[in-house]
Amino acid sequence: MDAAFALIPPPQDVTAINHILVLLQEDRSFDHYFGQLAQYWQTNGYPQATNGTTFDGEPTNVSNLDPNGDPVSPFNLQTGCTENPSPSWNESHGDRNRFNPADSTTAPMDGFVHTAGKDATGFNFYDVLGHRAMGYFDGNQLNYYYFMASNFATSDRWFAPVMTRTQPNRMYLYGATSQGHVNALNTTNSPPLTAQTIFQLMQNNGVSWKIYVQPDSSGCTTASCLYSHSYLSQFTYGKYVLNNLPNQFAPVSQLLTDMQNGALPQVAFIEPAGYVGLDEHSPTADSTGAGTIQAGAAFVQSLIDPLMASPSWKDSVFVLSYDEPGGFFDHVPPQPAVPPDSIQYPTDILSTDICANNTSPVCGFFVTGFRVPLIVVSPFTKANYVSHTVMDYTAILKLIETRFNLPSLTARDAAQPDMTEFFDFVNVPWATPPSPPRQVKTLACIMEALNSVTVSPNPAPAGGQATLTLTLSKNAIQNVNVALSSDQPNVVPATTQIANGTSSTTLNISVPSGISSLTITGSIAGIPVSTTVPVQ
Repeated sequence: MDAAFALIPPPQDVTAINHILVLLQEDRSFDHYFGQLAQYWQTNGYPQATNGTTFDGEPTNVSNLDPNGDPVSPFNLQTGCTENPSPSWNESHGDRNRFNPADSTTAPMDGFVHTAGKDATGFNFYDVLGHRAMGYFDGNQLNYYYFMASNFATSDRWFAPVMTRTQPNRMYLYGATSQGHVNALNTTNSPPLTAQTIFQLMQNNGVSWKIYVQPDSSGCTTASCLYSHSYLSQFTYGKYVLNNLPNQFAPVSQLLTDMQNGALPQVAFIEPAGYVGLDEHSPTADSTGAGTIQAGAAFVQSLIDPLMASPSWKDSVFVLSYDEPGGFFDHVPPQPAVPPDSIQYPTDILSTDICANNTSPVCGFFVTGFRVPLIVVSPFTKANYVSHTVMDYTAILKLIETRFNLPSLTARDAAQPDMTEFFDFVNVPWATPPSPPRQVKTLACIMEALNSVTVSPNPAPAGGQATLTLTLSKNAIQNVNVALSSDQPNVVPATTQIANGTSSTTLNISVPSGISSLTITGSIAGIPVSTTVPVQ
């Protein structure tokens, strides 16, 4: 009997998965993080570069107009953190369609820079022109993520569930609905949601689960402390778990122990650790010590790499994504979606908000949010795979429901693909996992951005002298290097500096003869601002 039992082959379908781990980091769009993947494949010889893989990365010919009417094209950010652009309801609808945000038929994706500039003005940030919204990172800066997305699987049609901020999207992650909310509960003094969550569904059906939480700076690991950092607190079931099932909350250190000891639950959700600067969220205040995207990526690596090296690897899936795009540009419009329940339109917006008393589909829960990054890490993951199937990340719930034979929570998760397209259960491509590089930490946190670049006099005198002025909207909080370039040679030095505690610097420049105009660009941390003046 024992010998016969030993010969039973492992399952070659979704039941081969015994552990599903889920982490959603914060506020990054697909183009902003993964828009340069195709170039990475080409540079590093990945098969996707030559085997016909299609990929909808960031085009080079897209742009948004800034508040001055100047077009801003994508550019490579050179800072590990930028001032936070708002992804909230009004702002997201303006991002999708700046001039007609309630129009369901047209999505020019033209308002990201305008929104980011307006936010900066309202919050006394530096980047009042909003240029940061068009910035992107590449495989040299996010080397761990690019390696993992390229070796394992990603998707260029993976969307947040709703076109608004963190809290409602995370309601969808846990409950496949926001029950009409598009704002955080505490902004509208709303009670917790009564909707059934995936945790209650699993608890009632004998599926083991835990929520792992990184302790805050106090180091407290009691259930109460961990619960305070869990988005399950948005649901009434959260308080039930705290009072009756407190061991369902565990510190992240326990996750690593459970991996190594083969003691993982069937489903594990990991909360983002923004309160200790590890969730990749953009800073909401100007400072020099904010957490960087590279610190966040290194934290994620500290969770995934131990899984790959543990006995738990053989039958686990780790899904990494982001809750919403954080106000950063993406060129692909949100997609049609199924409202989760009978509440088809927001119940918590003001009469002055975009879409108030408007039944256009884009004003309700008939549309997803924007694209966000995805990496599916598992021994079963197809190698070098890119999905093009439209889904929002309630598809994670559908995967859990499919694997453990659970019913859907709402019509939204019921409508999603079950994610099995990402896997090859027969050949198990990554039974031996790859050896990823260590996430680099090369990017400093530079919050400043130029407000203006001016040349005086204007027009500039051909063959004469002029003054170049580089201005911030407020005093710098550190010495700031400004990279300079011109469309004419030998006009500006390669760099100059705006000193800590000051808001501008000036340089004398020699204006060439024989030209009709002169363009000069100043960039702080990759964020460019240009001026063009006539020359007479």
